[in-house]
Amino acid sequence: MKKSLFLLLLTSTISFPGIAQKNKQKQDAEAIKKMCGCFEVTFNFAETFNYTNDSLYKPSKTKVDKGLEWAQLVTDKADQVTIQHILQVGNPAEPMIIKHWRQDWLFENQDLYLYNADNNWTYKNKTNEEVAGQWTQKVFQVDDSPRYEGTATWVHVDGKSYWENTTPAPLPRREYTTRGDYNLTLRGNRQEITDYGWVHDQDNDKILRESGKEGVVIAKEKGYNTYVRVNDSRCAAAAAWWKENTKKWELVRSKWDKVFDRKTDLHLAKKVDNKVLYKYLFDDEIVKKKEIEEIIESFVTTDAK
Repeated sequence: MKKSLFLLLLTSTISFPGIAQKNKQKQDAEAIKKMCGCFEVTFNFAETFNYTNDSLYKPSKTKVDKGLEWAQLVTDKADQVTIQHILQVGNPAEPMIIKHWRQDWLFENQDLYLYNADNNWTYKNKTNEEVAGQWTQKVFQVDDSPRYEGTATWVHVDGKSYWENTTPAPLPRREYTTRGDYNLTLRGNRQEITDYGWVHDQDNDKILRESGKEGVVIAKEKGYNTYVRVNDSRCAAAAAWWKENTKKWELVRSKWDKVFDRKTDLHLAKKVDNKVLYKYLFDDEIVKKKEIEEIIESFVTTDAK
């Protein structure tokens, strides 16, 4: 009897950490999924400090944009949550729909592509110990090409749920056509779930990185993007657009997954035949698997330049 009791206590003790981890993983995933739905979004960015010796330096103007955004849950698994963001703008009666960014959340993911300026991504494999209990957020461009990614632990404390990470990234879309004095953004990202929706809080460094030289911080930037939840019916047009186009973008994601599975450094051409990738893929006539795969492959080289 005593032996049986001892064995019961021993097996219970061993199982508790595993149960606790599974519960924590589930709690994390539920927090991530709270970023889904219809939101009124306000994007705020302001350059806060500059460090250049150039007397003619002009900081970026403060940028404030607003819009309605549908965040569609695409994949809902214990170790993966995929959310596709879709902008809905213009006349509510006849809105314009724009496929926006995508975020994939992967539990204890070991494979990362870290941005290294000038359209290069460096492949890095992390150990099991480095990513234990962590979630990787992988952020993708409108054409599902890579943007930035980082891994960290979700924190649930004092009624708050948040995730923080710092990682290198390309220039934001609002600046890459207007700024040529830096080529990398070091993004300090904080995603926090709030009572009104969620917030993306950023502290970013604008860095000039040249081959063989240490990166130089040109300026710092503050970003504060709020997602205020509204009734899903307001995003009905965006949700309907996704339902109609989901199969095409599943093919696009599948091709990119094959590229990432090569697990090697990656370089993407900015243009092919003087045309950027998203303009090819946003063409409503481009729907066939072979066509989509050939277009994406034409932009990809696995040797970083």
